[in-house]
Amino acid sequence: MLGSTSRLLPSPRPVLVHARTYTVSLKPPVVYPRMKGQPRRYAERKTYLYNQYTRLLQSSFDRPLIFFEHHDFSANRLIQLRAEIAQAVAKHAKTPSLATPSPAPLAPEEYPTFTILRTSIFGVALREMNQLDMKTRREIAKAVPGTLAVLSFPTLNPPQLKAVLRVLARSVPPRKPKTPEEIEAEKKAAEAAFVPGRRPKRQRPTPVPDLKLLGALVEGKMFKAEGVKSVAELPTLDGLRAQLVGLLSAPASQLSMVLSEASGGKLARTLEGFKKSLEPESQDTAAPPS
Repeated sequence: MLGSTSRLLPSPRPVLVHARTYTVSLKPPVVYPRMKGQPRRYAERKTYLYNQYTRLLQSSFDRPLIFFEHHDFSANRLIQLRAEIAQAVAKHAKTPSLATPSPAPLAPEEYPTFTILRTSIFGVALREMNQLDMKTRREIAKAVPGTLAVLSFPTLNPPQLKAVLRVLARSVPPRKPKTPEEIEAEKKAAEAAFVPGRRPKRQRPTPVPDLKLLGALVEGKMFKAEGVKSVAELPTLDGLRAQLVGLLSAPASQLSMVLSEASGGKLARTLEGFKKSLEPESQDTAAPPS
């Protein structure tokens, strides 16, 4: 029992503890002394994720992978985001073009997939991916600050990529940084609500989802966020082929136009006009008679 002269010690202020996150690491695994000579056994779920991430990296040579950093996404919000991506792709596929004036509906495997990755297991798959050079693997590991999500496209279609990025930017706008006045007001409110000896009331903040573009892995090469936006501005492969054919056929079409203009009677008139244009010059340059 406390004496009359004893005083209550002030309880410590609450400390904000950040959740532990794993970043992508390419360091070799740690081998403990008691585990030497024994193969490490992994759970079924980890083995499944490792094989899934390995297949995802192997498909990056044909299917571009877009990396995102995500925060505060609930399961329902992820389902809604995937539905918005599929809706944007379906709407873009209905747009007629020179290659496909009457486009057909997309098959399920032609839609992009949005996957949330576990960075610790993804780091193991990336470390053992020998198809990628060490420079590319280091660039990927350096670009991932914490959480990681991957948007995989079936083919490289820049207009489709642009449409999806536009939908993501509209659906998940970037967070606005807090002003110094807002930070000071929150600090004063926390100090005013603090009562020594009383447990602070737990308040669950409303999660605000955030999605940030990190880069992309296209044909075994790593692109930063600016490079991804530049790729999204390119035309389709069919459009590039049409531009190349037009560029190559322009000189031939111009030559055929000149020959068609000078054919038949036009050729005689053209030569006659050229002859008359030379006659005054020859008369002026002729020497006077003696």
